Amino acid sequence: MSDMRTSRKQTVRNLYAAYLDDRKDIAGALLTEDFTFSSPRDDHIDRATYFERCWPKEPFFRAIHIEFLAVDGDEAVVRYRAEKLEGGSFGNIESLRFRGDRIASVEVYFGRTL
Repeated sequence: MSDMRTSRKQTVRNLYAAYLDDRKDIAGALLTEDFTFSSPRDDHIDRATYFERCWPKEPFFRAIHIEFLAVDGDEAVVRYRAEKLEGGSFGNIESLRFRGDRIASVEVYFGRTL
């Protein structure tokens, strides 16, 4: 179980790194085909809509700092601080669910401007 937890933590870290590096190809390989994404603005949108709507058209972030990451079974929770290129930062919490070694869903809970 410890190996699976470590592997899933690395998968979560890889997802945020792919987002920061604008690597949809890497992110896509980490997500299930029936992946869904939810946030206060999006209600269980599918994978294609996620990449269209939620992936920046141009670089947006300078850094994403993972402040907390826990994995329990098929679920992970991450709290991060994102620094925008134009300045300013914000914090969010995300709940991720795994199916096998890939991420099946992400639910974002918007935090505050820091």
